Amino acid sequence: MNIERFEEIIAWQKAKVLTVEIYKLFEDHKDYGFKDQIQRAAISVMNNIAEGFERKGNKEFSQFLFIAKGSCAEVRSMLILAKELKKLPGANADTMAKLAEETSKILSGLIKSLSNKKTLN
Repeated sequence: MNIERFEEIIAWQKAKVLTVEIYKLFEDHKDYGFKDQIQRAAISVMNNIAEGFERKGNKEFSQFLFIAKGSCAEVRSMLILAKELKKLPGANADTMAKLAEETSKILSGLIKSLSNKKTLN
């Protein structure tokens, strides 16, 4: 299957859902530093997938996917903190952390598949 647009990438779709949900969950939070950091980390996941895809080279794309994986870890780390500091109900934090982890696993699979191919499309 040839992927023509980054919007077709499952990891990007999951990252978009994660980002939208993070924005909704933290919409009314008054801790602007925390809010800004977790939102920026979530946005970083989807934007690095998009930017890397547009570079059109598997090696460069993989590098951006690794950055996206790092941002997934940052989101999960901040969700743990949000839960412990009671900035977010535990169930919400756990659901979002699972989505971030799932996105990270999909990214790992994509990175692995890119390393086995000569060209992306």
